[in-house]
Amino acid sequence: MEEILTARRTQSQERLKEFVSKLNRAEEIAGDKACVYATGSFGRSEASWHSDLDLFIVGRGTEEQRELKNLKEICLKAELIDATRQLGIPEFSGDGEYLIHYTIDEIVKTTGKPEDDLNNTFTARLLLLLESRALIGQNVYTDAINEVISKYWGDYEDHKNEFVPGFLANDILRLWRTFCVNYEARTAREPEGKRNKRRLKNYKLKYSRLLTCYSALLYFLGVFHGNGTVSPDDAGAMVKLSPTERLEWILQLRHLSQGHDKTNELLKQYGEFLMGTDESEAELLERFKDPATRRARFAAANAFGDTMFELVELLGQKSRLHRLLVV
Repeated sequence: MEEILTARRTQSQERLKEFVSKLNRAEEIAGDKACVYATGSFGRSEASWHSDLDLFIVGRGTEEQRELKNLKEICLKAELIDATRQLGIPEFSGDGEYLIHYTIDEIVKTTGKPEDDLNNTFTARLLLLLESRALIGQNVYTDAINEVISKYWGDYEDHKNEFVPGFLANDILRLWRTFCVNYEARTAREPEGKRNKRRLKNYKLKYSRLLTCYSALLYFLGVFHGNGTVSPDDAGAMVKLSPTERLEWILQLRHLSQGHDKTNELLKQYGEFLMGTDESEAELLERFKDPATRRARFAAANAFGDTMFELVELLGQKSRLHRLLVV
């Protein structure tokens, strides 16, 4: 399955490069005040020709006084919208509902607070760490990552030889469970005519969102297994890797050899998922109308989850971090 991963990474990189080339004034508008980063399949470096583009805007300043002013923000969004239309990329989901400008201050200060979910800063912050690629504003993007990591590693200096990234690990688990809960809540109240689309989304969630979250946890388990601690630099290194690259990182480490077979199995299963979803949404929805097809696809997705669980157990080795992920 190495071929499909290599092809998707190359395709994602080339399409993002083409997208950025269509942004005539975006870098000038954002300056050193804001960044734009991609998440979703483009952020994971596995986009197909049918993928849409999920973007976040994060800038300097505070919620009350943003350095990227409102009119500049409107101009920046107009550039992003125009570029997607020029390239025939599907329109931003929710009629642009999620194309929001947050400040670094907002996504950091809401960490662990009730308004985090309400304002969607929770998702913006976690996806920044787990599956993002900067398109413009690299300096702001790097500063945002560093400040978020500093927030999660606030107690590191007092425990640097035995630090367990419990704060971030809990938020990653919460993100995964939020994805699952949101699916169940929405599906339960939808008419039968819309449920097929939700089934397809749930199927994809069992692969891509699961891997986004648990590849980071596997990375931390691997680091903790080798060093007995996880440093802010380890977190920064994890952010630079896509979810599938984190699996490949495991294969490079001899002290994690007990998990190599399961890691290869995960990569194979994920490659099969990517090949099996390399169609338009309309084509996939038509396939999912068939109950036998749905059963087969969901059985494979559940097998992927089983393999992930087995790898967590193998790399966890009943360490303090492993225990935190379970109880």
